Amino acid sequence: MSNLIKDNAIVADEWTRVTPPVLGEETVRKQAGKVVLFKLTGEETFTAEQIAATQIPEGKVLVPFTVWQANKDKLASRVAQGEVGLLIATHEAIEDVMAEVKDINAFALVAVYVERFADGRIFSIGNLLRTRYGFKNELRAIGDVLRDQLFFLKRSGFNSYLIRADRNAQEALHSLKDFSEPYQGAVDIAQPAWRRTNR
Repeated sequence: MSNLIKDNAIVADEWTRVTPPVLGEETVRKQAGKVVLFKLTGEETFTAEQIAATQIPEGKVLVPFTVWQANKDKLASRVAQGEVGLLIATHEAIEDVMAEVKDINAFALVAVYVERFADGRIFSIGNLLRTRYGFKNELRAIGDVLRDQLFFLKRSGFNSYLIRADRNAQEALHSLKDFSEPYQGAVDIAQPAWRRTNR
């Protein structure tokens, strides 16, 4: 069964996620005696060798930003046909991404990958894509996406969610209605409750 929620329903995922191959041994970073489970802003996601070795199949593909960046001329016609989605990781600065992308609305899908659910940058990226950069198409949250986050991801501009594989998408679907009337203004409802209510 699919774990993708879109338009308040569980749907099949038409997109193939492109992942660069692992070459050699992966470096594990440590800090204060613990394995660091997140990436810092500016840290490379994939090496140049991994990007060069990445195979991009036919059909609808979700391509990491750095892979798209290296292949953007070859992928231009597929982007125009709505066959290429852009995958941004939370540690990639959205300003750097937008400096490379001429028209974000050329992509039928933009997905934001969050490695750890505690990484709140996903909310800021979604908000900025919708408000500052005017993205109008499907905005998907993927990675460590859990039920408790969905309502707030929706408020930040996301409209599809790939729930973590070990979680129940049907249960997560109900969380989009956890609150009947949000108080604050956000991407989905711009005005706060006190502005929406006649007294």
